[in-house]
Amino acid sequence: MNMENPFNNTEVAFSLKSNRELRKAHFLFKMMGYPFFVNFGSKVMMKSLTWGLPVKGIIKNTVFEHFCGGTTSEECQPVVQKMYDKGVSSILDYSVEGKEDEADFNAVVSKKIKLIKHANTIDALPFEVVKPTGIGRFYIWQKVTEKQELSIAEQEEWQRIKDRVVLLSQTAYDYDVALLFDGEETWMQDAADELVRDMMAQFNKEKAVIYNTIQCYRNDRLDYIQELYKDARENGFIVGAKIVRGAYMEKERDRAVKYGYPSPICNSKTATDDMFNSVMRFILDRLDVIKLCVGTHNEYSTLLAMEILSEKGIATNHKDVWFGQLYGMSDNLTFNLAELNYNTFKILPFGPIKDVMPYLIRRAQENTSVAGQMGRELLLIKQELKRRKF
Repeated sequence: MNMENPFNNTEVAFSLKSNRELRKAHFLFKMMGYPFFVNFGSKVMMKSLTWGLPVKGIIKNTVFEHFCGGTTSEECQPVVQKMYDKGVSSILDYSVEGKEDEADFNAVVSKKIKLIKHANTIDALPFEVVKPTGIGRFYIWQKVTEKQELSIAEQEEWQRIKDRVVLLSQTAYDYDVALLFDGEETWMQDAADELVRDMMAQFNKEKAVIYNTIQCYRNDRLDYIQELYKDARENGFIVGAKIVRGAYMEKERDRAVKYGYPSPICNSKTATDDMFNSVMRFILDRLDVIKLCVGTHNEYSTLLAMEILSEKGIATNHKDVWFGQLYGMSDNLTFNLAELNYNTFKILPFGPIKDVMPYLIRRAQENTSVAGQMGRELLLIKQELKRRKF
């Protein structure tokens, strides 16, 4: 790959951060470099919140402020606007997890519908996102995936889940806001894949309204996207695909060992990178049928996508290709891509602090476990602080 790396420009990357915010980010990433500290601190914070101890202020002014936009969508608006002024769009993600009853699922759907309608009025919000297990019990998704027989009550519950998916998809279509469905664990994912495919067939006739997430650390995802492409060609619909590496690797491997089946996860980091890049290249060769969101913090894959687009003579701001990163991470990718006129977004989580803690813990653990992520973030922050000093 001959393309010069544009992601070393720290002045562009951190243009929205004050010196104070940069120093705080440096402290956070340094602490996340210690797995014991992350695991112990996460448990202490969760226990403290459960016991009603006064720790919300500490959390809000540290990890929450860095990785979230606010406790409400209204609190997120100044962040959304500041980023959009730099050419970066946002996806507001109501990141409340771990709910188990119907009232909670219906509340999430109501919240998502409000967010879709809100996004329709603001150019900075081209997408909305929904987590399948945020609108239905994991257990039901799993039983359907495993093709187990459902009881009468479970059949009714599954129908309510399908109704919620249709309602959200119809609302996204009516309000012209693309809807991303998150990827989750393999043992519930087939049911989600099939349901999201049906939504694509129904609502993606003229453009990509519905997107599915493809977790490329799975060793079957190139086969999956090839089959979905064939299906779309034969049945006359457009595929929306957000590709990511994946978020449940340890859990997937542990379960495969426990139950004695072959791990569905690529057997090495190199194999995962190869899978991601192969899926990405397959899609970029077929933008007439598949519309792409490249969800990655990996510089090499981002540069590769840019190079492929350049080789094909595709404009940097082509409407069917987006690049996305999580808020609080890899600003050197997001803001430098935007500076070069690529379509970019940040996923901007929000919600009550106690409810968002599982998300924040995952982010901290993810940064601890991703090889090189900590060092890269810290190096760039140090370089920018040094640049500003001199």
